[in-house]
Amino acid sequence: MTRTPLAALALSAALLAGPAAAFDPAAMTETERAAFGEAVKAYLMENPQVLVEAIGVLEERQQAAESENDKVLVQTNAKDIFEDGHSWVGGNLTGDVTLVEFVDYRCSYCRKAHDEVAELVKSDGNIRLIMKEFPILGAESDLSARFAVAVKQLAGDAAYKTAHDRLIAFRGAVTLESLTRLAEDLKLDAPAILKRMNEEEVTAVLRANHQLAERMRISGTPTFVLGGQLLRGYLPLQGMQALVGEERG
Repeated sequence: MTRTPLAALALSAALLAGPAAAFDPAAMTETERAAFGEAVKAYLMENPQVLVEAIGVLEERQQAAESENDKVLVQTNAKDIFEDGHSWVGGNLTGDVTLVEFVDYRCSYCRKAHDEVAELVKSDGNIRLIMKEFPILGAESDLSARFAVAVKQLAGDAAYKTAHDRLIAFRGAVTLESLTRLAEDLKLDAPAILKRMNEEEVTAVLRANHQLAERMRISGTPTFVLGGQLLRGYLPLQGMQALVGEERG
């Protein structure tokens, strides 16, 4: 395609000019601007990979900016993330890396991540794991989370871990009846657990977790905090292992 000399000159100036000879479209006439626009359009039509490359660079810059913003959010909310006083803590309690998961028991990706997180913690041996109940998928999610928190408050950490594992694998409808059966199966005081589910002690935990998630702009599950990083969404085991290595490095 043939370009006018003026348009070619303008395009070259826009692409190659240094700070000392900055290209100034405002100094062009209407005719020159129109010619320049046509020249740029023609160039991009002939070289569409330039747009793909530019979009790729923009996305990389946006991701880098979001990652830095997330690190600031983790630093700002560190006490509530890592030392809230009400979340279950497991794994290696003196581990050199802490992994925090915001979990919803009805979330399919939380279920998918469950075994991989367990394998990560087991195979590594030096990871501290924190679970934060974050029910966002409706009434059954809320019931499940309330049950888990009530179990922890009344029966302790070991009972919570067992209940957590059962809830994440549970495939039926979550109702007061099914939770009663689960409590009885776990040899827990079912009436006390169900009563506690509706009390302020449990509600306060869920409220605090939701407020923390809002401050950190967390809207989905699973969401992980790994050391100083915020991971929004499911990540396979190999990816988690790599990030643990980066965190230690």
